[in-house]
Amino acid sequence: MAWTGAPDAPPTVRIAALVPSLAKGERKVAEAIAADVERAVDMTAQELADAVGVGRASVVRTAQTLGFEGYPQLRVALARERALAAPAAPVAAGSLGVVQAAVDRFARSLPHTAAALTSDVVEAFVTALDEAPRLVIAASGLSAPLGHDAAMRLTSAGRPVEFQPDPLSQHIAARQLRPGDVLFVISGSGATVGSLHAADAAREAGATVLALTAFARAPLVSRATTTLVVPPVTDSFQDELTQTSRAAFALVIEALVEAFVVRRGPRAREARAAALAVVSESLGE
Repeated sequence: MAWTGAPDAPPTVRIAALVPSLAKGERKVAEAIAADVERAVDMTAQELADAVGVGRASVVRTAQTLGFEGYPQLRVALARERALAAPAAPVAAGSLGVVQAAVDRFARSLPHTAAALTSDVVEAFVTALDEAPRLVIAASGLSAPLGHDAAMRLTSAGRPVEFQPDPLSQHIAARQLRPGDVLFVISGSGATVGSLHAADAAREAGATVLALTAFARAPLVSRATTTLVVPPVTDSFQDELTQTSRAAFALVIEALVEAFVVRRGPRAREARAAALAVVSESLGE
C-alpha cells in the first residue's frame, strides 16, 4: 500500500511514518536514504541498491511505496527537501553541546511535524472532539502525560473529558461508550496493547475512535475512524525506539485544542476565561 497522507509531504516524513511497516529490503533502502539524503540524491537506483545490498527492484518499490512514480521522482523530491532544509546550528562541547544538538535537531524537524496531515482529516478530528456527547482519552506509557495534558486543555476550553491513567480503567470506560461518543487514543507506536484493547472496545460499542500516532501503518490505524499521523522527530526507527520523544505530539495536541477553541467560538473563550479566573485565584502573592 502506497503513501496516502498529504501529497506534498517531504520524502523523509513519509519514510519516518512508514518505515516500521516496510518489508526488510524496502526498510533498508528507506533507512539508508533517511540517514544520508545528500548521498541518496547523487546515487542512481542501482548504486543505492548495491550500497545497501538489495536488488534494484527493492529501490523502485520503496520509491513507489513512498508515493512516487519511481526513484528518479523520489530523487527530485529529496533534492528539493535538502535545498529547503535549515542548516544545523553550531553547538558547544560537553553536555551543553548534547542539549543544544537535541534542541536544534527538534527545531529543524518542526516544519515536518504537520507535513503528513490533511485538511479533511484534521477537520473531521476537531469536529468529532467538539460534537461527541462523551469523550474519553486513552494513553499509556510515555503517552500518558500527553493524555493528562490534553484532558486539562480541553476541559479548560469547555469540553468535558474523561482520562484515567490506568490502562484497565481506560478499557472499561471505552467499553461503556455509546454510538456518537468518542475515544481519543494517543500512542506513539500505535501498538500499545492497552490502547489497542480500548480502541477495540470503543469500536464494538459503536463509538468513534480518534488516533494520534507516529506511524501510518500502526495496528491502531486500522482500528481508528480518523487518524492523525505525526512522524517521529528522530532520524531512524532505531532512534525512535531508543530516544523516544513526544515533543511533536505535545505541540500538535496544543494546536488541536486551539483549533477546537476557534471552532467553538464564544463558548470556548468563555470557558477559558472561567478557567483563568480559577488559576488567578489559586496564585499566591
